[in-house]
Amino acid sequence: MNRFSRLSLVVMLLLEVSCATGTKFSDLQPKTQPGGVEVGRIFFYRPSSLGAALRPSVKLNGESVGKAVSHGFFYVDRPPGAYEVVTETEVKRKVSFVLQKGQTRFIRFSASLGFFVGHVYGEVVDQELALGEIKNCKYTGAN
Repeated sequence: MNRFSRLSLVVMLLLEVSCATGTKFSDLQPKTQPGGVEVGRIFFYRPSSLGAALRPSVKLNGESVGKAVSHGFFYVDRPPGAYEVVTETEVKRKVSFVLQKGQTRFIRFSASLGFFVGHVYGEVVDQELALGEIKNCKYTGAN
């Protein structure tokens, strides 16, 4: 086996290990509506393999709720209010939104190149776009 073949194999294995392992969104079919009438539901997902080795904690208003894992998703139910989602590698990335009672929000994570380490950042996306992107992501559970 030549060096290129070995390197390719190592890279493929690292990508596979770094991606989520669980039941696909399309197979699990979680309810997109919150579990109770007094709360809202927030889905967090990362549909890309770019920067797969980066798995930063996802903090929601300072509370760790899960990890931004490539090809993974999880969700939490929370009361209405203002929320801030933070991920941090070499820099802290934030996204803010307001959650209404009975509302569902989707936060998509993407990776970008950094100076030393890549950055993983979140953005609020609409439900139609999110449902198309999240269908092949695998459930990682919260925390």
